[in-house]
Amino acid sequence: VQLQAFGGGLVQARGFLRLSCAASGRTFSSYGMGWFRQAPGKEREFVAAITWSGAMTYYVDSVKGRFSISRDHAKNTVYLQMNSLKPEDTAVYYCAADATPYRRTILVDLGAYNYWGQGTLVTVSS
Repeated sequence: VQLQAFGGGLVQARGFLRLSCAASGRTFSSYGMGWFRQAPGKEREFVAAITWSGAMTYYVDSVKGRFSISRDHAKNTVYLQMNSLKPEDTAVYYCAADATPYRRTILVDLGAYNYWGQGTLVTVSS
């Protein structure tokens, strides 16, 4: 399984970016997907996730109302639309695939995800 995240970059505060994560090598549509981020000197943290069907999404409180996760089964891709970006959103963003197929709930623990992309850097300037 390979996950490739891209779409990061430098943006001014209150700007927007859309991250993409392309999956290959596994039945993408059977697995939930998540986005995590790691800021310099901090631990990796959960940002958002979506179930395998796309019916359920969940966000960390700090991004609710600003970020939106979605997926396109035909393109084997999951997206993270990030609006109203803040300097504190600066981090390397990682996409990850759930270890269990057809899970009906969303887990925020890193350990629930067994495949990880390489990360894409998002820098938000003030």
